[in-house]
Amino acid sequence: MSDENIGTAAVRTATPDDLDGIADVLADAFAGYAYTRWVIPADDHERRLRALQRYFAERVALPYGGVWVVGEGAPEAVSLWTRPDSEIPAELFTAPEVLELYGDRAARGMAFEEAMGPHRPAGPCWFLASIGVRRDRRGAGLGAAVLLPGLEAADRDGHDVYLETSDERNVRFYRRFGFAVTAETDLPDGGPRSWGMLRRAG
Repeated sequence: MSDENIGTAAVRTATPDDLDGIADVLADAFAGYAYTRWVIPADDHERRLRALQRYFAERVALPYGGVWVVGEGAPEAVSLWTRPDSEIPAELFTAPEVLELYGDRAARGMAFEEAMGPHRPAGPCWFLASIGVRRDRRGAGLGAAVLLPGLEAADRDGHDVYLETSDERNVRFYRRFGFAVTAETDLPDGGPRSWGMLRRAG
């Protein structure tokens, strides 16, 4: 996700009725993203990508975090978060339907966890799990618009915010909002360079 402006687009809290639209936005936004290309098989890639985005929005972000969208009808930008007070069942990440979607690249997802896990905050924090803007709407400030509600919620709670990205352009974007790089690593098996970033409670 990369968005050059800080806009004032109207943002709303997502509902289950938005799930298909959320999946469409994130599948479009991450179509050429280095990490998803590495961790999701090329065979039937678009279907797998969309299904995974919908699964995590429905099963993780909505019940255990926050989801914000821009768009009165179909969403144009989305952010998925988890809250520091949530205890997310570990089995959600290894459910059979998830493993089927990752196919023969499931081990790469575990390799990512092994690489980035040690760098994640030990204490409670808000976690920006995913953020994306429809490609034909980039540059209009929508990424900033769906990012800010989560940052504001974290500030109200007095918690840090953490994220991970595999695109150096995103590193520059997030720095504008007070994030600092806390980890930089090259993933195994030809995986992309990835960054962990932390924003201290403001």
